[in-house]
Amino acid sequence: MKQPDLRTFVKQLEEAGELVRITQEVDPELEIAAIADRVSHAGPASNKALLFENVKGSRFPVLINAQGSEKRMLMTCGVSEQRELEPLVNDFIEQIEKPRVTWRDKLSALKLLPRLAGLFPKYRAAGKCQEVVHEGDDVNLMEIPVLRTWPEDAGPTITLPLVFTKDPETGARNCGMYRLQRYDENTLGFHVHTHHTAAEHLRRAKALGREALEVAVAVGASPATVFSAVSPLPPGVDEMLFAAFLQKTPVEMVRCRTVALEVPACAEFVLEGYVLVDEQRREGPFGDHTGFYSLADDYGVLHVTAITHRKDALWHTTVVGPPPQEDCWMAAAIERLFLPLQRKLLPEVLDMHMPFAGVFHNLMILKIRKEYPGQAQKVAHSVWGTGQAMFTKVVVVVDEEGPDLRDHAGLAALLLQRLDVKRDLEFVLGPTETLDHASRSLHFGSKVSIDLTREFKGCEERVVPPPRCGDDEDELVLSLKALAGVEDAVVLYGEAVAVTVDKAAPGVPRVTMEQIWNLGNRRDCAPATDRVLVFDKGERLDDPARLLWLTLAHIDPSRDVHRSGNVVLDASLRQELNWHPRRLGIDATSKGPTDGFERPWPTEQKHPPELLDGIASSWQAMGLQGQCPR
Repeated sequence: MKQPDLRTFVKQLEEAGELVRITQEVDPELEIAAIADRVSHAGPASNKALLFENVKGSRFPVLINAQGSEKRMLMTCGVSEQRELEPLVNDFIEQIEKPRVTWRDKLSALKLLPRLAGLFPKYRAAGKCQEVVHEGDDVNLMEIPVLRTWPEDAGPTITLPLVFTKDPETGARNCGMYRLQRYDENTLGFHVHTHHTAAEHLRRAKALGREALEVAVAVGASPATVFSAVSPLPPGVDEMLFAAFLQKTPVEMVRCRTVALEVPACAEFVLEGYVLVDEQRREGPFGDHTGFYSLADDYGVLHVTAITHRKDALWHTTVVGPPPQEDCWMAAAIERLFLPLQRKLLPEVLDMHMPFAGVFHNLMILKIRKEYPGQAQKVAHSVWGTGQAMFTKVVVVVDEEGPDLRDHAGLAALLLQRLDVKRDLEFVLGPTETLDHASRSLHFGSKVSIDLTREFKGCEERVVPPPRCGDDEDELVLSLKALAGVEDAVVLYGEAVAVTVDKAAPGVPRVTMEQIWNLGNRRDCAPATDRVLVFDKGERLDDPARLLWLTLAHIDPSRDVHRSGNVVLDASLRQELNWHPRRLGIDATSKGPTDGFERPWPTEQKHPPELLDGIASSWQAMGLQGQCPR
């Protein structure tokens, strides 16, 4: 079988009507990223892969958004329907399981050996990725059309790199995807979070007394190889095996010229170099997939010793930002692919969903087959104890009687009708994602599980919800706006309110919640006013998906979820917090030093209006369908 590569995928996209070639000159400084961002938000008819053939200041074309839709991710995985994704990882894991113990186990595994042998990489003496070679003083990163994607980015950043390192102790290969900010002609920021495998390799190299860790970066490999770099594979599994499984042929690898690492032979570009174990430089800020700028911090420095590429190379990149973006569709495929693996750990799991608004690590919704009391809590704790899922800020658990997990309105209705604040919330502390800007400290904060499953015998019964509010929503909104400090208000789903406030003091959100709860009592409309979301002044309240995204991004759950209750004594004179069963307020405002929050609060990513105006005016001329979203 012919070795898959990026240009073969481009041809397939074009034949499927999934590619737009743009011939007019475009600027890698913000413009390309802004066009891709608008295309990602433009709806299915306009959301296409983009090939920019005339890039200002560079001879290399730029491909972006190549995997940014469900259809294009299905093409990446070699299937035609979403339902075909679920069995794939199960089959893959079966092939790479550890050797069987008994003779019966070993005999049953013989049939897998030919399939397993077909997954291992094949090593070649040379590859197309080395048709052009630049080494030593000839290295110049400035010739590559690295994009600057958002206005406050500290510099142009490689956003879709396949970063290869090896464990200094075992020699095991890892391929991860870590952004690389371009500093100058031969150095890049090595943005590797402390939880990432490459960071562990760097720590091990230092512990062994080595001065540096060798690194190779491939850009523009086959789509399956690119996808493998972001897939949450079990520890120790070579990403190249998974890529081979998806593309149904081994990944051909070639040895680098200046470092002892191998990279895909079909890559468009390869950057070789090393990271000194004791050197760091300020990197960032950068407009990240959370929709907010990740803060500047000190990271390692990748010194580039060689650049090799194809003669007619394409630069493969992506833009990350407020959802939906290309990475959201990758995450959606991961969700389907790895559901069977989740079921191996948690057999009761029927379905799993990570809405785009949760940006992968802020929200996971699980549907389980409920069989005993406390099972929802058990499942949530299992999630927090599993790989990258440990970062999940909010875990929502429903049972088999709940709505389809993609029915967001149905889930919201279930939450508002069933949630008993006293019974159904559990807060825990633990590790948090590096990019979580709201956690109480870097890498550490709180998380919450929400149990929306039905009661079983032995469980505390939920309080019966009061009848729906009979008050007119328009009149209620007027009353809410009349409250001190409230700028705007809206009723959500008839059973919650969202307000914006002028946060003149840190206590304003909590005071506002108390005012709204009291208003509900006075107007006899508590069913609508018991659940309160508080946002910053000027925030729009007409987009529920955006409100969910902001809420998840801006909270440390145990700090920012407010309840109403009083201390009571039980029969043994032990103190209990007697929480009101329905009253729940969420402070989704920005935080600062007056709130006791010492880290800088990031700003939301937005492109300049004049740049968006120019894109809108040339939208049709570029061959893009529909209207440019604003």
